[in-house]
Order: sequence, then structure tokens, then C-alpha cells
Amino acid sequence: MLTLFRYNWQVREEWFDWCEGVPDEDFTRERIGGVGSFLRTLWYIVDSEYSWIRATVEEPDVQLPFERYQTLSQVRALSNTCHHEICPVIEQWTPDMDSKKVHASWRPGETFSSEQVFRHVIAHEIHHMGQLSIWARDIGREPVSANLLDRSLG
Repeated sequence: MLTLFRYNWQVREEWFDWCEGVPDEDFTRERIGGVGSFLRTLWYIVDSEYSWIRATVEEPDVQLPFERYQTLSQVRALSNTCHHEICPVIEQWTPDMDSKKVHASWRPGETFSSEQVFRHVIAHEIHHMGQLSIWARDIGREPVSANLLDRSLG
């Protein structure tokens, strides 16, 4: 699973770079599907990953209000900050920990295994990157490549 997390992190960084060339009106415009805009979708990906991974280690959810992250640089900085906290959790995970039970405060009464949560987080980001790709084509730009095979993922 570590390879797929690294894939997502690498593609996310490429989307941040890609978005630097997008005019603000296109970057923040509300769109059909997803969570509304390039900006909000990138923030949402970071927020969701952070919340779920913290839940796997029984840390409380930290509210990251979208209103505080209204620029690409703010969302990128948030991503970097969250990444530094959750990366060790993912890198130190072992298969014997996959069955550990996870309780997320925003899903009361439900229990998931850590493996389920990790797979959900990976698939969730890939899903939203697909939405960004559609929106990229809508504004006449080539999207970031989703190709896994041509990447160096250590």
C-alpha cells in the first residue's frame, strides 16, 4: 500500500504544480461534480486523508476549515504539514496491523479495519484526481498523467 500512497502524493504534487498556471477564476470556479472547484477538491483530499490516517492511530479529528485555505499556496502548505505527520504512520505500518479496528468520530457507530481505511484513502484520492482531470480538459489543458508505470516511487 505504501507504493500507492507514494503515487498519490507524487500526483498531488504534480497537480499543485499544474494549478500554478491556472487563472484564479478557473481555479476557484464552482464546477459540476466533485466538491466544487480545483481549490476545494485539493483541500478536501488533504483534509480527508489527514482525518482518516489520524483515526487509524486513535488521534482525534482536527478540523481544517476550508475558509482558512483559500489559495493554492495555503493548500499546498497544509498538504506538506499534514504529510509530515501522517507519512511516518503509513511508512511504519505492517501487515499485522491491518486488522486493527478504526473508529472515526464522523462515522459514529461504525467500525472499520485499518486496511479498509488505507484502501479507502487511496481510492478516494485517485477518484478525485480523475475529477480534476476532467475539469482540466474542460478548460482546455492537458491533465497531470495518472500513469503509475512510468513513476519512480521508491
